[in-house]
Amino acid sequence: MAKRRYIRFFDEIGIDDIPLVGGKNASLGEMFQALTPVGVPVPNGFAVTAEAYRAVLTENDLWDKLHDILDPLDESSVTDLAERGQAARQLVYHADLPQALIDEILDAYHVLSDCFTTPITMAIRSSATAEDLPTASFAGQQDTYLNISGETALLDACKRCFASLFTDRAIHYRIDQGFNHFDVGLSIGVQKMVRSDLSASGVMFSIDTETGFKDAVFITGAYGLGENVVQGAVDPDEFYVHKPTFEQGYRTVLRRHLGAKKIKMIYAADAHKSPVRNISTSLAERQAFCITDEEVLKLADYAIRIEKHYSDKIGYQRPMDIEWAKDGDDGQLYIVQARPETVASQKIGTQLKTYQISPEPDAQILATGRAVGSKVAHGQAHVIQDVAYIDQFKAGEILVTDITTPDWEPVMKIASAIITNRGGRTCHAAIIARELGIPAIVGCPQATKELESNPEITVSCAEGDTGKVYLGKQPFEIHETDLSDLEMPKTDIMLNLGNPALAFQTSFIPNQGVGLARMEFIINESVKAHPLALLQPEKITAKTILEQLTDLTRGYDSGKAFFIDKLASGIGTIAAAFYPKPVVVRLSDFKSNEYASLLGGKYFEPDEENPMLGYRGASRYISEAFEPAFALECQAIKHVREEMGFSNVIVMIPFVRRVVEAQKVIETMEKHGLKRNKNALKIYMMCEIPNNVLEMDAFAPYFDGISIGSNDLTQLVLGVDRDSALVADSYDERAEGVKTMIKWAVEGAKRNGLHSGLCGQAPSDYPEMAEFLIELGIDSISLNPDSVLKTMQCIAELEGQAKT
Repeated sequence: MAKRRYIRFFDEIGIDDIPLVGGKNASLGEMFQALTPVGVPVPNGFAVTAEAYRAVLTENDLWDKLHDILDPLDESSVTDLAERGQAARQLVYHADLPQALIDEILDAYHVLSDCFTTPITMAIRSSATAEDLPTASFAGQQDTYLNISGETALLDACKRCFASLFTDRAIHYRIDQGFNHFDVGLSIGVQKMVRSDLSASGVMFSIDTETGFKDAVFITGAYGLGENVVQGAVDPDEFYVHKPTFEQGYRTVLRRHLGAKKIKMIYAADAHKSPVRNISTSLAERQAFCITDEEVLKLADYAIRIEKHYSDKIGYQRPMDIEWAKDGDDGQLYIVQARPETVASQKIGTQLKTYQISPEPDAQILATGRAVGSKVAHGQAHVIQDVAYIDQFKAGEILVTDITTPDWEPVMKIASAIITNRGGRTCHAAIIARELGIPAIVGCPQATKELESNPEITVSCAEGDTGKVYLGKQPFEIHETDLSDLEMPKTDIMLNLGNPALAFQTSFIPNQGVGLARMEFIINESVKAHPLALLQPEKITAKTILEQLTDLTRGYDSGKAFFIDKLASGIGTIAAAFYPKPVVVRLSDFKSNEYASLLGGKYFEPDEENPMLGYRGASRYISEAFEPAFALECQAIKHVREEMGFSNVIVMIPFVRRVVEAQKVIETMEKHGLKRNKNALKIYMMCEIPNNVLEMDAFAPYFDGISIGSNDLTQLVLGVDRDSALVADSYDERAEGVKTMIKWAVEGAKRNGLHSGLCGQAPSDYPEMAEFLIELGIDSISLNPDSVLKTMQCIAELEGQAKT
């Protein structure tokens, strides 16, 4: 081929060529050259340069005509934008391509085709020259065309790509970002199609998009071509992989979420009419993950390599937004795009802002879905079924629709929140909501139906992975803290945490780890069933409960595998969020009435008059009836520590009444794979019974530390049932007898060389209790996240006063 003016193959371009081929193509060229040789597969292709776009406008005398169309644009008018955008697109699309450009495109197409033994189809993607900057991504503003075959279709797709520089959304986005319409050029990427229509595809980030947690790879995927995931037309599968332990050689998936995946995009039978179409997925497809764990881990490896390459290139960490596709013909995973992540990675500064919602006791939840961000917003719900009606939307309302595309962006920017029927946390609505800094709930199936009456609602994304739509204006608070002058106290300040879905965002609160991770919360929220019901379903007589258990464990080989996986995933997520800081995991501390409320629980639990003082803690673990269930807890923790690599997990045993119980629990744990000191395993005792304090020297040889549970200790010292409102006035952690017990516990721990901590609510509620603990010289205080900063400041002041 003669010297080319308008074409560059991927092996001829790199990341420095954005002015020539745009961000998307420059990145593809960079990866094709630098990463394909080291095992990151990128399909080959070529770029039609931005010089070709300018040649089309110049040879057809379009510059002045486009100015005449766009210069008078009324930026506040959606109607004016639509009319002028349509006129600009028609002008460019109907322009003739220069013959030299046609010849070069077709020559390059034949060169690419000759690299393969069978006919290829192509993905034709727009690549703007102002695209994929570290602080502004133009992704999705221009058009993409899939399953393009033959010369005529290729040239037509190229013309459509050139015209798409003037989509309504692209014009609006350039105005918002401060770019001159005529300073931006458009390049086209022509790439061999990956046959993901026969398999799966998706989007992944080398950062958690919701919180900015940089130590996780977040992967989403669904069956078929990737446009459905990008556009939010499906609720995809989600996976997390922890980067630091992965790089140490551990190969496990941290968390999974099974998406609905109700449709998939495939090639159409008649490509001339429409190259692709959507069909329904089968029930079997919906109930299975679209890729295997092994493939998840391979994608995580690609994401880490890509992030490292681009980070090394610029000298600092650069999280990446990456599109992947699995070819159904060769079974290979491919990377088809990569760009800088432009929202979560830009969250810098010293201001920590947290949202806390306190719904009314009778608050009605209208709908739920996947939470995007961690904010809360009030507003009038406004259901819009079609983008043609967005001019009816008023600033401050909450946008409710099926899905959004970039055409919706003019009204999304004035919404106080967004709710969509479909989509996952990497869909268009989620991405734009993050850019705008507003909450969104996606994959909320009944939203447009439930909210069509336009009620006043509250959108809450502050309660974990599940976003909730409440009827009415529910109260919430915003807490802002300047961390720049925050003085860290000498006493370790740790967190009480049970919800893995809040772990990543909670990790940004200044802390020295987790002093109390409540296993029972994970069991209640993720497992939902009594462990013995999962192990011994033959003892259950109710058909409905058996059916629920079957549905719950679908996709797992057994109830045992289900329990271990769900529990390990929850514990592992908390351990990952705070890694390598210590995370103290308390073994399940359900009472018999609480265990009975789990699915199938009534078949395995006794009826106790006072379960608070009954069958709980250590006595339960060593009982013949419950030991098979306790074995599952041990195996889950063993998996977290040895297979996932989270050796920062410390195990804590609650409610150890007698020394002989401590001995037996330690022996039982060892029998089930948790041997003290093996792989640096530490075991703590929950110090919450007066006998723990009185016999501290006898308990000490079996433990590495204690954590004072001031709630139960107060109950037992004062003889007050803390569940009873009738005697609530007598419950006070500041009582002298309770303080004496705490003092003896700390002194006993020091005397025996044990770590001493406290994980009750007292120091959060009463500053004088924090002062008392500091005077005792306690090693750590574990607090609820909402009280950490206030208590930390108080403790730092107390330590400062003591020093002077």
